[in-house]
Amino acid sequence: MYRIAIGVAAVVVLLAGAAGFVLTGFAYGWFGTLNGPGTIEGEAVPATVIGERMAQTTRIAGSLQAPSTKQILFGDFHVHSTYSLDAYQISLPFASGEGLHPVSDACDYARYCSALDFWSINDHVEGMSSRQWRETKDAIRQCNRVAGDTSSPDLVSFLGWEWTQVGTRPDNHYGHKNVILRDLDEDKVPARPIASEAADPALGSLLMGPTPWQRMQLALFSPEGPRERYLDFGAVTAERYSLTTCPKGVPVRDLPPDCMETAGTPAELHGKLNDWGFPALVIPHGTTWGFYTPAGSSYDKQLVGDMYDPNLQKLIEIFSGHGNSEEYRPWRAILIAEDGTMTCPAPSDNYMPSCWRAGEIIEARCTAAGESAETCTARAEEARNNYVTAGLSGFITVPGQTPQDWLDSGQCQDCFLPSFNFRPQTSVQYALALTDFSGEEPRRFTWGFIGSSDNHFSRPGTGYKEINRFENVEGGGTSRPGGFFDPELLRGQPEPVSRPFDRAGTNLSSLQLIEFERQASFFMTGGLVAAHTEGRNREAIWDALQRKEVYATSGDRILLWFDLENGGGGNNRVAMGGQTSLGAAPVFTVRAAGAFKQKPGCPETSVNALSQDRLTALCQGECYNPSNERKLITRIEVVRIRPQATPGEPVDELIEDVWRSFTCEPNPEGCTVSFSDEEFASAGRDTLYYVRAIEEASDAVNGGHLRCERDADGKCVKVHICTKDYRTDREDDCLSPVEERAWSSPIYISYDASAAPAEETTGEGATGEDAAPIDDAAPVDETTP
Repeated sequence: MYRIAIGVAAVVVLLAGAAGFVLTGFAYGWFGTLNGPGTIEGEAVPATVIGERMAQTTRIAGSLQAPSTKQILFGDFHVHSTYSLDAYQISLPFASGEGLHPVSDACDYARYCSALDFWSINDHVEGMSSRQWRETKDAIRQCNRVAGDTSSPDLVSFLGWEWTQVGTRPDNHYGHKNVILRDLDEDKVPARPIASEAADPALGSLLMGPTPWQRMQLALFSPEGPRERYLDFGAVTAERYSLTTCPKGVPVRDLPPDCMETAGTPAELHGKLNDWGFPALVIPHGTTWGFYTPAGSSYDKQLVGDMYDPNLQKLIEIFSGHGNSEEYRPWRAILIAEDGTMTCPAPSDNYMPSCWRAGEIIEARCTAAGESAETCTARAEEARNNYVTAGLSGFITVPGQTPQDWLDSGQCQDCFLPSFNFRPQTSVQYALALTDFSGEEPRRFTWGFIGSSDNHFSRPGTGYKEINRFENVEGGGTSRPGGFFDPELLRGQPEPVSRPFDRAGTNLSSLQLIEFERQASFFMTGGLVAAHTEGRNREAIWDALQRKEVYATSGDRILLWFDLENGGGGNNRVAMGGQTSLGAAPVFTVRAAGAFKQKPGCPETSVNALSQDRLTALCQGECYNPSNERKLITRIEVVRIRPQATPGEPVDELIEDVWRSFTCEPNPEGCTVSFSDEEFASAGRDTLYYVRAIEEASDAVNGGHLRCERDADGKCVKVHICTKDYRTDREDDCLSPVEERAWSSPIYISYDASAAPAEETTGEGATGEDAAPIDDAAPVDETTP
């Protein structure tokens, strides 16, 4: 018996040891494979095809009498592969993901699916290993080697990354910024990318990958898909967690080569990039995106001191697949008193705070349960307070809530394709109206505008066709019942009372802590950056970015020129993005032509370049395939902003949107507008102007966002969210008509009474009506087809 007992005990110990070994292996990625950057398949696009594209733009420029001989090139400066750990997570079976998309996919996609002229890789480096950074550099270099003649390549690929900072409060939140590097040579790029320091640990696993405990859960209990996918994911995240953080206060060239270098603020990021001394850009993006931006956040603190470096922050991403960050509105999601106390504001025109809606939901349930009006009013107030205290996870404070319960609360109801849970004090317009008076000289943001996709599936420039929602936007994919991120696991039963929620120390996953279900209705195919360049090569594109002679589009390849005709004393033309001084009325000209309508399928160039399997996997059989017919430009809108002239000046009256609007006659050759500002000299203050070229309406993925049904008073009474369930909604692209558009970079004019007067004009103010064609002698404020 003794020997039997010893034997049984030994077996138990061995089994326990084996089980422990296996569980530890699951937790630390021992049984998975590290995925690489993939293989680039396509060769350079023939020079004749590139020449035909350029000739089309040149012809329209001539027809509109555009003053510049520069080319217009289109690109995407915000692209993720599955080296970004959030992209990897949503590629997994539990999210109905379609699998890995390495950096090489983005190269082939940009060249043959979306037919871009340039693009950049911008993976989140908070979850990136040293190996992945080396492989990313090699993949981008290879993509450029394929591009042909370096003086006129078919595609220019830029190296970069995303600095992805998320704060817990408005005062420690700085948001996301893309870093773009000009060069590729090993001795001209940083040895390490620079990550943010997570101020919000509850959302850390979305960027840095799951903890060992969560990796073990994924490997053991996730019911969806091949187990190998989760084991590989565990290996990748374990590799990241094995990195040590670089020491602080050490010059960048003296740091160990394989540590994780971090910067806690934009000022620290700028300092490290300046320490390296390589040409770089830092581009803020998604500034109004309330998916992760704390309510009450403002851009004021990012204009102070080294938080803003005008030599690095020359551009801002105004539009992406995550929404439009352009427009300012006076309402607030929460109110913050001087002592830091937060309260829920009442609804206002075109906006209902989500905290207020939480009170309505609880009050309605309370009333239905037969409680007194006094009790229900008190519970509604408690619900609003609980929501405000819970921050981004406020929706969890309402037991049994569904996405439909919230109606259109938290959303900008009169903005163009706004980002989810819109934050107006971090909008581009708000930031441009600010002035920092803390230094010797007042200073302001002087950004140029770009658009990009923010695609997480290695698909730069997805906006060429509004199709394939589950492949082209991040709104696809869901956790199946019982899955690791199943929202039903935390939803519970509806109750007539709110429950407080504290995110600190929670065991919930990052995707359960944020409103991912409602957010799915706000993911779009994304925008583009257009650059007026002197050539097609890297240097020419970089020079245009430095000049800010760039503009943003919502995805369509709209052609746009915006010029000040009388800058620098009256005779010098200043292009979009420029800065000058005037003492008299500025005179502007806008020229715009719509994007080509698309034909189905892919052009012969793409079909011949890629295998059928790769063409189907990357492009889903649909490529940029222009017809000879352009969409119509229906109107030109002008926005005027007069930045603060004194400390504390309210910004509400400084932003004039729309300041002027001009209707264009229907003409596929485009539209030309000329206008002046006769109030500039009498106002005697610095002013910036930018324009929007608006296309005729066409269908777009998630163009209707929540697709509200409204009552006679315009109030949303029911929503039809664009769900992310791949099993039931695979064929629904959630199409709704939108007016695609382009945004010029602003022209910044300082008022200078001593400046030489501009040539006299006869502008009488915009009427928004069609006018006779203009020529050199025609009056301003007119429109021509």
